Amino acid sequence: MANGSTVQSVDRVIDLLEGLTDLGGSAALSELAEASELPLPTIHRLMRTLVVRGYARQLPSRRYALGPRLIRLGESAGRQLGAGTRPHLERLARELGESANMAMIDRDMAVYVAQASSTHSMRMFTEVGRRVYCHCTGVGKVVLAQLPDETVREIVGRVGMPPATDRSITTLDALLEEMARVREQGYAVDDGEQEVGVRCFAVPVPDAPTPTALSVSGPAARVTFEFGEAALPLLHEVAADISAELLSVG
Repeated sequence: MANGSTVQSVDRVIDLLEGLTDLGGSAALSELAEASELPLPTIHRLMRTLVVRGYARQLPSRRYALGPRLIRLGESAGRQLGAGTRPHLERLARELGESANMAMIDRDMAVYVAQASSTHSMRMFTEVGRRVYCHCTGVGKVVLAQLPDETVREIVGRVGMPPATDRSITTLDALLEEMARVREQGYAVDDGEQEVGVRCFAVPVPDAPTPTALSVSGPAARVTFEFGEAALPLLHEVAADISAELLSVG
């Protein structure tokens, strides 16, 4: 047993999977040893078990990477999380009159896990499970802002920053400046950066197990900056409610 209440081998496996994630999804044994402070023979034995079970894979370079079976677990966890938080999103959509979304970071992208639609005939609709680049979306910028700048650089290095509109951020320096602004003010704005004529306000969900964001979006004619000023306190309130619910379950 570890710490009197957890199983040491399970703790070590989780540490290795989290270490792989923190190292960008792949790592050499020596890097895992440095990150986990476990002996190399122990790491090798545990990683071989993860490879056999499909939760890790070994690359031709002999580095280890996250395995495909984690995708199924992540998708299932995301669906369960989305189902549990939908009442909170419905409250946002009802009180603000615009579509509300929740998204989290997953493999360098932001993935929507829950949504409640506006009742307006002209409204935003985002399919649950849709994956979007982080640099040009409100939820994406919020989840990136919860990561260190070095991790943001690594993500951009892997997936790039393709512009969705002529308002999208297209340089790493500009993105890092935006991350500093989001961290300072506690929210992000997508001002036509993902879709022309659409504006989105997004806030972080505090203490979520993985960087998570809550947002409200709609046509820019309705979702004005004055709308955002009025909506942000409720967004933060609902994000705190979701956080408390997640922590109570955990």
